[in-house]
Formats: sequence, structure tokens, C-alpha cells
Amino acid sequence: MSVLVVGSVALDSVETPFGKADDVLGGSATFFSAAASILTPVQLVGVIGSDYPVERLQPLVDRGVDLAGLEHADGPSFRWRGRYGHDLNAAETLETHLGVFSRFSPKIPDQFRSAPFVFLGNIDPRLQLDVLKQVERPRLVACDTMNFWIQSRRPDIIELLKHVDMVTLNDGEARQLTEKVNLVQAAKWIMDCGPKHVIIKKGEHGAFMFNRDSVFFGPAFPLENVFDPTGAGDSFAGGFIGYLARTGDLSEANMRRAVMYGSAMGSFAVEEFSTARLMSLTRAELDARVRDLRQLVTFEEELST
Repeated sequence: MSVLVVGSVALDSVETPFGKADDVLGGSATFFSAAASILTPVQLVGVIGSDYPVERLQPLVDRGVDLAGLEHADGPSFRWRGRYGHDLNAAETLETHLGVFSRFSPKIPDQFRSAPFVFLGNIDPRLQLDVLKQVERPRLVACDTMNFWIQSRRPDIIELLKHVDMVTLNDGEARQLTEKVNLVQAAKWIMDCGPKHVIIKKGEHGAFMFNRDSVFFGPAFPLENVFDPTGAGDSFAGGFIGYLARTGDLSEANMRRAVMYGSAMGSFAVEEFSTARLMSLTRAELDARVRDLRQLVTFEEELST
């Protein structure tokens, strides 16, 4: 089954303790598509400027990403420049140039409107709500957000939560949105607003999936080298939603497996700058890492005597 993703398509310049890369592929929709397309067809809606090197998106097309919803606008593309210190969980933003993204108004092509799975990247929540008016009864709608929107558009996010099945956000964003320090309380607060499922990402420490009746924890894969954490959260979402779309199974057991695919995908994303590792990733490598993740948490219970 196909996945519709609406989000940013950007050019990033990133510096970490292990090197730097200038004007590489970035943006929430780009990372999500690079990850999800390993598992299922992807339909992308976004905007790029007249200066964007469109030919560099061809590997995504070859992987099965439909760019019919990618708008080409006059003006500069969205660019972000950031730096990471040895704490790779926190990025220092050096420059942000929204360019044509500041005027982005998503238009969903007719052939995309019936997509059974929809992921709303961390764009303005008013635009996320507008997307939902253009799609036809998807089986699952998931959304992401970020601290900027929580600070500036919190009422709109709360309205959005009434219309989605799942929200993904990191632990800091969950606390900021809900004003709850405890993540269990934060997840319950979000579910009370509407979503049936809440995924709270904790970077190198894994991710929690909260439902009404259960909590599941997926560990992060222990990596010896992390080069660039940019896009890890969107790659997690791509692995998670991509697996659900591939299997078409929304059972609790399968959603837990999807968390592990999301965690595995995020771990590959950080091994190289930009989307490079995701684009060289094979399905066999992905499945093998999921099996390795399972071994991290598998143990035998002691038999009572």
C-alpha cells in the first residue's frame, strides 16, 4: 500500500565532530521518503525553489517515490545550516532560510488523495489540517511536530490532534506540548486530545509507543559511529509507517514490529551524512538489524521453583 507524505524538501549544511557536508539533501519529507520507500511506494508532496538540484532526487524516483506532488516554485529553496557538538541529541541551528517553503500551500494531486496511509511532516499545523481536507478516508493518519510550532501554534496543534490517529514527537516536544514532566502523563494527555497512539522518541535511547491499554519500548541500536543525526526522527517515522503500509496490518503486535523497523531505519540514517546510507540500504540489511534489535531485549524467564 502507498504512503502519502507532506513535508519539507530542503538542502542542509551540517557540521558534526566527525566531519561536515554542505548543501546535501534534507527536509522531513525527503528523509521520510528515503526510509519508507525501502518498504513501500511513497507519494511526496512538497515544494522546491528554482535553484534546487532536482536531478539529485532521481534515486528516490528509482526507489519508487512519486514526485507528482512536488511543486516547483520561483525563488530560493529551503535551506538549513546546523552544527552538532559531542551531544548529538541537540542541534545548534546556525541559519534557516525558508525561501519558497514560507509560501508553501500543499496541493494534493487527485491520484494521491486515496492513499491509505498519510504522514504529515512537521509543517505548520494549519497546513496539516488543510491536507486532511484533501484526502479520502485514509486507514491511518500520523503527524509530527516541532518545538517552533508548539510555541507559536499550540491551539492549532491541539485541533489537529482531534483528527489524527497517531502523533510522533520527541521527549522534549512532548513535555513542551503537554506541560507534563512525566512522559506517561504526557502521552495520556495527548491521547485524551484524540490520537489512539503516541510515539515518543528519545534519540539514542530508543522510543516509546503508548496506546490506551499498553506501552511498548523499542531500543535504539547501539552504534559505534554516529556521523549525522539529522533526519533520524523522520527516518524512524518512514520505517514505522512504511512497514505498516507494506503489511497492511494495524494490530498491536504488528505495530510493535513496526516500532522496531522504525528504530532500525533511524540507526542506519545516522551512519552517514544526509540520506546517503538510506539510499544504499538493502532490505536484507534492514531485516538483519531488526533481528539484532530483537536480540537486545529477548531473555528467558527464570522458572519458579
